[in-house]
Amino acid sequence: MRAVFWAIMLMFGGVLAAPAQELSALARLDPAGSAIIATGKVDVTLAISQPVPWRVRVMDAPPRLVLDVREVDWTGLANVRREGNAVREVRAGVFRPGWSRLVLELAGPFLVTQAAMETGDDSAAVIRLQLDAADEAAFAAAAAVPEPADWALPPAAEMPVPKARGTGPLVVVLDPGHGGIDPGAERAGFTEADLMLTFARELKALLLRDGRFRVVMTREEDVFVPLESRISVARAAGAHVFLSLHADALAEGEAVGATLYTLSLEASDEASAALAERHDRDDLLAGVDLTEQDDLVAAVLMNMARTETAPRIERLTLALEAAIKGQGLRMHRHPRQKAGFSVLKSPDIPSVLVELGFMSSARDLERLTDPAWRARMAAALRDGLQTWSVEDAALATLTRP
Repeated sequence: MRAVFWAIMLMFGGVLAAPAQELSALARLDPAGSAIIATGKVDVTLAISQPVPWRVRVMDAPPRLVLDVREVDWTGLANVRREGNAVREVRAGVFRPGWSRLVLELAGPFLVTQAAMETGDDSAAVIRLQLDAADEAAFAAAAAVPEPADWALPPAAEMPVPKARGTGPLVVVLDPGHGGIDPGAERAGFTEADLMLTFARELKALLLRDGRFRVVMTREEDVFVPLESRISVARAAGAHVFLSLHADALAEGEAVGATLYTLSLEASDEASAALAERHDRDDLLAGVDLTEQDDLVAAVLMNMARTETAPRIERLTLALEAAIKGQGLRMHRHPRQKAGFSVLKSPDIPSVLVELGFMSSARDLERLTDPAWRARMAAALRDGLQTWSVEDAALATLTRP
């Protein structure tokens, strides 16, 4: 059976540079299965190797169709079959970190009347767009739609201003995994995105009631948030700690219980590697903005930050593990593991990915949907964070010049 996902019509500012840029591709274009037929109306068929989050709209001066996608390698775009003269030029390149853009320059005003992504059992996908000729006024109105507020990153001035370690509330950024077009794991009518948002809201409320924490969430509702936005939110908030919340599913084998993941260039085992690959499929680029530095300087700066942060992360995972076990909650037989999750790559913010359980396990899924169990897990994470915060602040005073 085929699933159809309708595009969200959003505006993105900026003009694409004409030359294509090298991408760390999430999906690849299949030129043989693609076509742009522009005779009277414009029909666009883009076959890609796997589904990706995407957005489409029209822009003016000159009139053009703009398709933004999580990274697609557009190699072979010049070989896509084209008919008609309603499309003057086709080009593609990097739009922003983690996103690529396809632009069709139009011969006149056209409006998107159909937009869908079709997916099949072979994991491939097809984006189908239809544009019909429109009058100048209707086109101008569509092109002038402002950028939605939930796409732009929050200004740093609106984020909480952090205090030094040990001198005020612990700034905790909670990152409910997945969301929106990316539901994450799915089992028995539940999605990972919904379960983690529910748990994050409950944990946030508990931390705020405690009074020793300031909490920022990377998403407050069921929306897709790119990885670079999640990390930017944490950085703008001055996060003392970043917790990414997940509850994945394994296609093979069985895994049960909570697991704490920290960053490693090499995964602890094959299961860790598979989970990291699954999470990173939606977000390939991450970390601090070092675009003004050459590779050597960037590497040195990040290694210096990680040298200080690594032992703090180790103590954080030990505190969380002790608190979870102290609540009598089930943990994986290897409760602390390492993997290459991109969401953990910020070098200067202690970051842990918490797999609360595995939706592929019937027992874990039952626990994840139990409010009483979630309350105990939230209390455990609170206790672990507080224990770590006290220890971290004490050690900071010892190392401070």
